[in-house]
Amino acid sequence: MNFEMDNALIDDILFHMENQDGNFILDTHECTVVSANGINPDDGRYISLPVWNSNDGFRLMEKFTLSLKNPAARSELSDSLNKNKGVFRAFRDVLEQYPEIEKHWFKFKEQKMKNLIIDWYNALREEWGLEPIGAEPEDTSSLVLEDFIFEEETLIDPFGFLITAKTNNEEYAGEICAYISKGVLYVETFIVYDEYKGMGLGKTLLAKLIKTADEEKLDVSIDVPAKSDFFTRSLLLENFKPVTQTFVRRTGSAD
Repeated sequence: MNFEMDNALIDDILFHMENQDGNFILDTHECTVVSANGINPDDGRYISLPVWNSNDGFRLMEKFTLSLKNPAARSELSDSLNKNKGVFRAFRDVLEQYPEIEKHWFKFKEQKMKNLIIDWYNALREEWGLEPIGAEPEDTSSLVLEDFIFEEETLIDPFGFLITAKTNNEEYAGEICAYISKGVLYVETFIVYDEYKGMGLGKTLLAKLIKTADEEKLDVSIDVPAKSDFFTRSLLLENFKPVTQTFVRRTGSAD
């Protein structure tokens, strides 16, 4: 019953796991998935596929939703999962409103299901007395960023740099704009639009600006709004150091 696993077989198994309209089984002699109709289940050449049903799909959607940092998309997807019926259709409808997150979902789902297949195969290898094979490494850092176009422009007045992020549909997703004064690159505008937050765009825009600053031998200064702990941690990881603090007293504030 031993068989070798490769990417083509993983893709074949994954495709048929998601097909809920039939009953499929693995032919270990041909290393291909076939219909289980008319096959003797006691025949040693055939083996059942990893279990995957609607409950598994629902739990994966929950896990994906909880992993999102985009508050709007996370809230809407969470609402879709709380519906009494039509959950899968509602989930897909929300994703269609966020094309980049939808791409992220498909890649997330594929990765998790492939890991499930590897775990299933390794359990079989343990029964056969063989060493397990390694799981595919998960690389979430570029799951979505590869679908964005980053453009850098040199500004004349005031002299500085503008770096923009756009989708493949030419829709603006974010930008970082900075001007130069006395050897310092001052960040004036730093925006990631709500529907694209939580995808790593901010970190990528900042990294590109830092690269430009290093090439031009410029220091970088950026004002951080209060209660921006997550962004502050990101700056500290890029070797930024706090220099000054701004305190504001609003008119009518309590003593």
